[in-house]
Amino acid sequence: MTRFDVEFGPITIDNIEHLRRINGASFPIVYNQAYYKDLLDQDDASQLNQFAYYKGQIVGAICAVLQDIAAAGEQHVYIRTLAVLAAYRGRGIGSQLMERLLHYCEQRSSVTELSLHVQISNDDAIDFYTEKFQFTKGELVQNYYRRVDPPHCYRLYRIIRKGNSNA
Repeated sequence: MTRFDVEFGPITIDNIEHLRRINGASFPIVYNQAYYKDLLDQDDASQLNQFAYYKGQIVGAICAVLQDIAAAGEQHVYIRTLAVLAAYRGRGIGSQLMERLLHYCEQRSSVTELSLHVQISNDDAIDFYTEKFQFTKGELVQNYYRRVDPPHCYRLYRIIRKGNSNA
């Protein structure tokens, strides 16, 4: 497989409709208006929410949120979605999006953990995170998804650096 050379750019109010289309083509869940508004209204939105462009076309996206762990004085990054259009999968685009997010996490001394939830039946995604990016398969979360079968997921996480919240 050839790794595509892609360019990256922030998700903004002007291009967020492209994210709706990618999510609609990639996930069995319909995200509401509040989801998209929250993406744009957070600190570091342009770093945490990125499109991948191949030959000028938007072909993938990653969306994450920075969460304050107040008691510990730390932050976690939670991956909301990572999607690559089917015709462009297997070309390293998802990996490049993940690498950019990992770099962001490693550059912020307050970030101690990166995590996400993955449906238990999504073996490809579980393998992607655990094998390529050394995430740990954590607890099984029962009935995490509504109106999706199966409704259960695993919490996957990767320790960026030791902190009070993950010691």
